[in-house]
Amino acid sequence: MTDSSDYVPPKVWTWNKSDGGRFANINRPMSGPTHDKDLPVGRHPLQLYSLATPNGVKVTTMLEELLALGHSGAQYDAWLIRIGDGEQFGSGFVEANPNSKIPALLDRSGPKPIRVFESGAILLYLAEKFGAFLPTEAGARAECLSWLFWQMGSAPYLGGGFGHFYAYAPTKIEYAIDRFAMETKRQLDVLNKQLAGNEYIAGSEYTIADMAIWPWYGGLVKGWLYEAAEFLAVQDYQHVQRWADAIGERPAVRRGRMVNRVFGEPSSQLHERHDAADFETRTQDKLTPQEE
Repeated sequence: MTDSSDYVPPKVWTWNKSDGGRFANINRPMSGPTHDKDLPVGRHPLQLYSLATPNGVKVTTMLEELLALGHSGAQYDAWLIRIGDGEQFGSGFVEANPNSKIPALLDRSGPKPIRVFESGAILLYLAEKFGAFLPTEAGARAECLSWLFWQMGSAPYLGGGFGHFYAYAPTKIEYAIDRFAMETKRQLDVLNKQLAGNEYIAGSEYTIADMAIWPWYGGLVKGWLYEAAEFLAVQDYQHVQRWADAIGERPAVRRGRMVNRVFGEPSSQLHERHDAADFETRTQDKLTPQEE
């Protein structure tokens, strides 16, 4: 590997499989399946294929919140996709999500299954399907959607930017870490100022904007992401801390965070969810855990 100070980009970039860092075994510059594997199908209207990364937690939280409101049509099967093992490149998953990223949702409640991929799209789809967690008044709806799309545009700087270079890159590059730490702190400041005058992200209502932002930025300030809480001085963002604590205390959020989770304390894991009773009779001892 060339020292960063001596690196000169080549005229034409080529893929060096040995330089990919922690996720070199799954990162590649092409799309499509690597093997044939059908997706399992359970008995509920909604079939979720996911892992409890922040993007996966968004959707399981939404589904658990819908069930808590009494929407029986939101019953779901949550199937574990082990991205470290490349299961997102199976033919069935690629058919559900050609981008090969978790989560992917199949709505089988109608005559023809509907696929929905990208976590923000899934949140919006479910909110519209069930008429919940998305304001109907034009101004409030616009505010909610603006923050939803803020998260979709901002989190890659936190995850693929700061998280990768700070926690996962094979070499520590000062410029990259400084650049993305600065942007991550700027984003936390944006949220902190918004929450200074609002109970929730988009105002007085708990919405899909909160569900989208909390697993990333709530997780960051609570010390769950990249072991970077001290480095980023997250205690300085008091309004984000207050909001993160309030969201984290919601029973549906606690359940949602457990689903498809294969890391952390065994008591916090529910590898697959096929019935509400699974939270009481967890199956993690039947499956092989993997590192976060």
